[in-house]
Amino acid sequence: MVLPQENKLTYAEYLKLDNDIQYEVIDGHIYDMAPSPNVKHQSIAMELATEFNMFFRNQSCRVISEIDVCLWGKKDPSEVNEWVKPDIVIVCDKEKIMKNHIAGAPELIVEILSKSTAKMDKMIKFNCYQKAGVNEYWIVDPAHETVDVYVLENEYYKHVGTFTNDEVINVTSFENLSINLKHVFREDF
Repeated sequence: MVLPQENKLTYAEYLKLDNDIQYEVIDGHIYDMAPSPNVKHQSIAMELATEFNMFFRNQSCRVISEIDVCLWGKKDPSEVNEWVKPDIVIVCDKEKIMKNHIAGAPELIVEILSKSTAKMDKMIKFNCYQKAGVNEYWIVDPAHETVDVYVLENEYYKHVGTFTNDEVINVTSFENLSINLKHVFREDF
């Protein structure tokens, strides 16, 4: 949901707000992140993060869920006026990991759709991540149990494919990493 005011809020000011308030700011528009995602959404996020974490254990890349990401690389919160909160990010440059946020484009971002975020994830964030140079972007659709994978080529996203709950995704950005979606889309939901 877009709040009516233009962004007059810096990331430093945002950090001083009540912890229950969660916003994203993109192109000068403030987006309210409430309410919390449903159980299926959270379960998919946890399963995906687990799969990624198992691969990256003892490696330099970090898998982080629900963290503020300042895509343009600004490290000082008082200079940041745009940030997003993806469901999952993979960051391999430890210089980008700040105390409260990621400063710069992650290697891979995963967004899990909900009714209230579908337009934003498929259009607004898609364009924002593409412009910022995020190497790989996954859009997960819990209702249809699919994952759309996009890879950056010549500054634009190329749609690699739509993968269903019985397929394996070979992650383009990381050699030898594959995610079996039967572990992500469990039948008990």
